[in-house]
Amino acid sequence: MIDTILKATAYAAHQHRAQRRKDAEASPYINHPVQVAHILSSAGIDDPVVLAAALLHDTIEDTTTTADDLRALFGDEVAAVVLEVTDDKSLPTDRRKAMQVEHAPHLSRNAALVKLADKIANLTDLLESPPDWPVQRKAAYFAWAATVVESLPVQHPSLRARFDALLARAPAVSAA
Repeated sequence: MIDTILKATAYAAHQHRAQRRKDAEASPYINHPVQVAHILSSAGIDDPVVLAAALLHDTIEDTTTTADDLRALFGDEVAAVVLEVTDDKSLPTDRRKAMQVEHAPHLSRNAALVKLADKIANLTDLLESPPDWPVQRKAAYFAWAATVVESLPVQHPSLRARFDALLARAPAVSAA
């Protein structure tokens, strides 16, 4: 179990080694998948498939990693979860976001957990170390994330409570 998780951490760190987050500090990208895995672990989720998939969830989307690479290194189950949460970067952003909403109700339990933890991590980052986005864009991201999470077929109670607490802190857009 721990070997798979450490192997996934090392692999994700290597694949994301040159990438930075869009936050104010331009933090190392690997911080994000580690945060997603930690969110799951701190909620009592210890399934190595879920934790490895959390660590690897952006590798196909944002690096040269292929599904075949993940299957060969981590097995079919981990690769399948990562594929479920991977966006098609060849599509425009608006279409990718719409597809996340469309696909959310059909995610497996494991993929839904990773998706929920990913949204928690992203909202946390938007509140604690936001990119230089206008308040309207931040508010729109919160609203969209809520739509995705509401559509998930699995709602882990403590993760959902954490998400809802972040959602309550969403940036307000003033009516001008």
